[in-house]
Amino acid sequence: MNPIGVTERTELQRLPERGSRDPEIIHAVLDAAFLAHVGFVSDRQPFVIPTLYGRDGDTLYLHGSAASRTLGVVERGIATCITVTIVDGLVLARSAFHHSINYRSVVAFGTAHAISEPARKTRALRVISEHLLAGRWNDVRGPTRQELAATSVLEFSIEEASVKIRRGPPKDDEEDYARSTWAGVVPLSVAARPPVPDPRLAAGTELPAYLSTVRDTWINASMNP
Repeated sequence: MNPIGVTERTELQRLPERGSRDPEIIHAVLDAAFLAHVGFVSDRQPFVIPTLYGRDGDTLYLHGSAASRTLGVVERGIATCITVTIVDGLVLARSAFHHSINYRSVVAFGTAHAISEPARKTRALRVISEHLLAGRWNDVRGPTRQELAATSVLEFSIEEASVKIRRGPPKDDEEDYARSTWAGVVPLSVAARPPVPDPRLAAGTELPAYLSTVRDTWINASMNP
């Protein structure tokens, strides 16, 4: 796998030892999350918009209403930044200065373009769906022609990216280790709760297997602090 390109935009300045441009590490973080923030500038006004995504190689797929202003601007191929962050724990130090968090974060730069061909559009929507919940796409009705027309789907090509990761306990000043102040990590993770059925669920509908295991899947996707 070839390294993803790097320029001054992804050159790590602060704590570079926590960073990497290894595509496998970048992809692993992107695969463990599902919420991205899309940053762009329109009419000299910066915007940062949260959205779901799906990954296929070095391409991220985004979707939304065809009337979405965000997608309508980004699809013009303007410079765009996408960030994905997973918080793994609160790091409690002995001093206020050294408090931190354990995290995994990807910053990716590139451009996005609209997908108009129905088959490619449907495939991209499947990638997003399977990224969020593997197995779900085959269990639902696919989009109609009218629904595809009402949906905007973008492919964002990652031109360059970097990832930063913090793990482990707090790093205090040596003289503070003797303080009788509790220090350590409060682990955090995204964990699915038991599914709640729709009140209008058809009689006899059983819980699909992918929902009975989703709790373990999401819990195992979190990284030990």
